Amino acid sequence: MTHLIDRRDFLAGSSLAITGLTVPGLLSAADKKKPLYKISLTQYSLHRMIGSGKLDNMDFTSFTKKEFGIAAVEYWNRPFFGKAKDKAYIGQMRKRADDVGVGATVILIDGEGNLGDPDAAKRKNSVERHKKWVEAARKLGCHSIRVNARSKGSYQEQLKLAADGLRMLSEFAATIKMNVIVENHGGLSSNGKWLSAVMKSVKLKNCGTLPDFGNFGSYDRYLGVRELMPFAKSVSAKSHDFDKQGNETRTDFVKMMKIVVAAGYSDYVGIEYEGGKLSEVAGVHATKKLLLKVRETLS
Repeated sequence: MTHLIDRRDFLAGSSLAITGLTVPGLLSAADKKKPLYKISLTQYSLHRMIGSGKLDNMDFTSFTKKEFGIAAVEYWNRPFFGKAKDKAYIGQMRKRADDVGVGATVILIDGEGNLGDPDAAKRKNSVERHKKWVEAARKLGCHSIRVNARSKGSYQEQLKLAADGLRMLSEFAATIKMNVIVENHGGLSSNGKWLSAVMKSVKLKNCGTLPDFGNFGSYDRYLGVRELMPFAKSVSAKSHDFDKQGNETRTDFVKMMKIVVAAGYSDYVGIEYEGGKLSEVAGVHATKKLLLKVRETLS
């Protein structure tokens, strides 16, 4: 699985990328044999079930395969927060996933400090606290950990601070061939222009983005995803509510996935359901159905 795609080469040779459209009938026979993108499940989609004890973290992968027919996941560190260095626990997680044929792509990391903290000592401490998750992710078969780029200060000050923390962590991750990817997840990270500038400042191939369809606040989500896709190593299909036709009410999935595909991305798109009207299970099913419909439309 390749995650260091040179998207500039793709864009240079693709008129589809210029228009932002995927036109049915222009794909080669070989391209038509493989899906435009693959579908995975982000563990946070089931956080209420896990938090209430209805679903144990160890059973997440088997439940994902049996209930949804999905064979790849993005883990969230909260359900096993104190277990990153527990070799037996991580090994059992990997075995459980392998036993049911479920692969892992990313661990979403929260609660380990701010990588862009203005205090140099706190920033370095956060970097150190994230390292164990890089190692755990590798053992679980992931290619990346997802981090946050929280900081304080002016636009430029936060850019510099976030880039510094990300660079330090990414340099460590590179030693074991892992990636560090940043989600638009509040603050200036929800500004696509700012986060893409952070990536350009870090200048490391293993430091990238995880564009989330729904975490842009007042920022134009379509513009934001377009700005982050050149650095994307994973994508999060955030969903909340659906209309009678099964379309997501906040994001035009066809429009958004055209942007994703036009950027040359064909890897996993992770379902992240955060709605309240449907149960978590029903919400994941609805999101998967929509992603399949969109994939068929664009193919």
